[in-house]
Amino acid sequence: MNINLPEKRYYSIGEVSKAFNVNPSLLRFWEKEFDEIKPKKKESGTRKYTPENIKILKLIYHLVKEKGLTISGAKKQLKVKDSEDVKISLLSKLESIKVDLTFLKSKL
Repeated sequence: MNINLPEKRYYSIGEVSKAFNVNPSLLRFWEKEFDEIKPKKKESGTRKYTPENIKILKLIYHLVKEKGLTISGAKKQLKVKDSEDVKISLLSKLESIKVDLTFLKSKL
């Protein structure tokens, strides 16, 4: 899925719905169903999507529209992805600590 959005800090719901070729109501529905989508809202209720929201929406769109998963199936996939991201970040931190400890050990 190729999304044509300019580089901006915030996007309106109209811009995002045009980019994904879906109705704004679908984006509002996904916002209720998926906790990962949290657009900023003005006092007037206007939604402003960040580039991070767009990344999550791309993933949800891919899972639901292109792969044909149900909403619950897409939720499960997102949870698996989140746990994998946590594992990867922990492993990189541990590798960094290992390098530091090996360096300290060589200095002793």
